Amino acid sequence: MTEPVLLLAASGLARETLAAIRAIDERDGTSTPVGILDDDEARHGEVLLGSPVLGPTAMAADLQDRLVLCAGRGAARRAMAQRLDGLGVDPARYRAVIHPAASVGEGSHVAPGAVLLAEVVLTADVQVGAHVVAMPGAVLTHDDVVEDYATICAGVVLGGSVRVGVAAYLGMCSSVREGVRVGPDAVLGMGATLLGDLPQGQTWVGVPARSKES
Repeated sequence: MTEPVLLLAASGLARETLAAIRAIDERDGTSTPVGILDDDEARHGEVLLGSPVLGPTAMAADLQDRLVLCAGRGAARRAMAQRLDGLGVDPARYRAVIHPAASVGEGSHVAPGAVLLAEVVLTADVQVGAHVVAMPGAVLTHDDVVEDYATICAGVVLGGSVRVGVAAYLGMCSSVREGVRVGPDAVLGMGATLLGDLPQGQTWVGVPARSKES
């Protein structure tokens, strides 16, 4: 049975997610994108990769299609989910999107609303929370936990037993040593190497990574 899917936010991530959904549909015929919702009225009527921008995100409350939040930043996805919850949208409508070229290892779990793009690897017993986004080539190894709304950019590598907090952001090609904690809403800069815990809300950069303010 084919599930119609609506994407929320007419973003670059939406275009990447559209490609992933179409790859899933080509593989097994289970998903088809029916359109995009965005709160920018100037975008209404646009067509992104063949999918029309139908109207504001609040329309999701009046429809029954499965949903994927495609705002690029985790904080924006969190705010969108909270707003939709206030409109009575059932969380069961959120759909995980796992590109056929991603690898999900034994014992791993991907929560509803998460997006794993091509070549993402979860090795074993990895837990991925709701509305997490993992960009191409990210590698999450044994016993990692990525909490809701986190963003894992392209080429990120996590050692074993890493915990990434809610709405944290790991920049492109950054790496995190095994057993390290990344706090909620924290940011690890592009190409940084994190060897110790990154506190909540802070931004660290460099090799080894240090506070941007130090």
